[in-house]
Amino acid sequence: MPKLSDKKIEKIQEQILYFLYSIFPKQIFTADIAREIARDEEFTKKMLQELEKKTLVIKIDKNSEGIKYEKRLRWRISNNAYEIYNAHQKNAQQTALNIESEQQFDQK
Repeated sequence: MPKLSDKKIEKIQEQILYFLYSIFPKQIFTADIAREIARDEEFTKKMLQELEKKTLVIKIDKNSEGIKYEKRLRWRISNNAYEIYNAHQKNAQQTALNIESEQQFDQK
């Protein structure tokens, strides 16, 4: 199997982060994330572990009753990463609105 370039790995990690951002604060299993991004579970788990090292995602290894999962892990985007993503989304929306209003002004 050919090695993925760093750029492709970064893009896949961005896909994972965007998906977790879109379902925040829901916690989701590795298998569900893998299905969403169309990758196998082991590869997805490796990507999630790398994102965890960068403190962008949080691993949840216990259920709501505090019992540790034996074989499964759930994940969610970290609060800090969510805030950064959210601010970026708001800036992008504001920029789009500014461009739209400038275009409307130019048409008049």
